[in-house]
Order: sequence, then structure tokens, then C-alpha cells
Amino acid sequence: MMKVLVTVKEVAEVEDDFEIDGLDVDPRYLEYDLNEWDEYAVETAVQLAEASDEDVEVVSATIGPERSEETIRMALAKGVDRAVRVWDDDVEAAEFLDVDSKVRLLEAVVEEEDPDIVLTGVQAHDTGFGATGVALADAIDFEWGAVVNDLDTEGVLEDGVARVHRELEGGVEELTEIDLPAVLTIQTGINEPRYASLRGIRQAQSKEIAPKTLSDLGLDHTAVESELFLTDMYEPETESDATYFEGDAGEQATQLATALREKGVGAE
Repeated sequence: MMKVLVTVKEVAEVEDDFEIDGLDVDPRYLEYDLNEWDEYAVETAVQLAEASDEDVEVVSATIGPERSEETIRMALAKGVDRAVRVWDDDVEAAEFLDVDSKVRLLEAVVEEEDPDIVLTGVQAHDTGFGATGVALADAIDFEWGAVVNDLDTEGVLEDGVARVHRELEGGVEELTEIDLPAVLTIQTGINEPRYASLRGIRQAQSKEIAPKTLSDLGLDHTAVESELFLTDMYEPETESDATYFEGDAGEQATQLATALREKGVGAE
């Protein structure tokens, strides 16, 4: 059986009006969802499985607390077969997971799963590092292609070659062939992520989400040691001197006209 491993991440969306609690946004003002780039990676993984003449298993891997399983099940509802979730007290206690920390955890998952191809989103909506996929490829010694915005899904796993378009700087696109096993970082717009059907949502409830601790992966607390840490969290002060006019449309128009006259606008 061939295998596709797709990394997914739960990211937080912050409400327009929020409060800060220490070095983080107060959880009351957060809503969680699947990272946008990862949605495209999930769709690519499922399309690879559907286009293959062989049996293909699609496995998702995430680093996140038990709460994130609700989000992970959305990937399962879209066609992912099963999931692996890495978390324990040491990961939770880590102040900040940098790229190296994430790569060490995902590297251990790759070693266990032995996939033919690994797909990641180009970046995460929250941190925006944009480096985890390529760093993972280097750690596991896979070929790689970054910022892939087109992929010929037909025959990839059987032929062992991924034919991809990559988005380069200056609007330049590169067409290249990458031998498997490989890591591809997937750009938004490569496809149209499917909606989870009602049937898929029901099936997702019975699909496996395997919790993994550092110990399960042969790691210890040093795997999540990071040189990055948060020093402060604050709402930036606006430097704008914009004036907001209160009242209905007529009152706002009168105030605007007065302000424009005071500024000399329209004066002869």
C-alpha cells in the first residue's frame, strides 16, 4: 500500500475586539479552524489517492491538544483515512514551538509512517514561518518542492515522479520533476478544496485519531526546546489622525463638508 502523509494545523482566528491575557490573547476571543494552506494540501492528498490505480492511504499529522481533534475531523471528513496527533505535557509546557521543534516531532512521525510523499501547506496562518515543509524535507533527506501551485496528480505514486509547477519570485513559474519520496509545500489556489459532505462528517466520527506523546515517538523534552520566546504582547497604537463622524448620513455629510471647508478644500 502506498501512503500520503499530510501535515495539518489548527490555527486561531482573533475577534476584531479582544483582550490580552499575559503573553497571549484571552482564549475567550479565539475561534479555531483548519489552516487555510493545509486545506489545499489535504485536497491534493485526497486527489492523489483518488487518481491512483493502487491502494493509497492518506494520513494526517498534527501537533496540537485534544481540543484540536474537532478541527482534525474536518480533514477526515474530506477523505483523509486516519490521523496522528502529537501532544503531551512537555509540548504543552513549551513556551513557543519554533520550526526546529516542529520538524523534530514531524520527523519522528515520518519515521513511523514511512510515507511515499509528504504534503504540507506553504505556511501557517498564525506564525507565517513558511519554512517547516522544506526544513522537514532536509531533516528526513527527501527531495522537495516548495510553493507548488499545480500538480499533475495522475500516476504520481505509480511513476514515482511528481510533475509540479512552482511559484517563484517575480511571477515566474517553474515546471520541474521531483523524484519520490518527496515533500511538497502546497500553495493556495492549486485546487478547490471540497466541502465535507454529511456522509463524510458521519464517517469521520469513527476514523482513528491516534494520540502520540514524545515518549511514543522516541523523543524527550529536549525535542521541544526552542530558542524563540515571547517577550511582550500588546495592541499597537494607531498613528492615524482620522476623524469619525457620528450621526445619520445627513449629519455625517454636514460634518464632512464643514471639515473640508476648514481644510480649504473647495475654496476659491
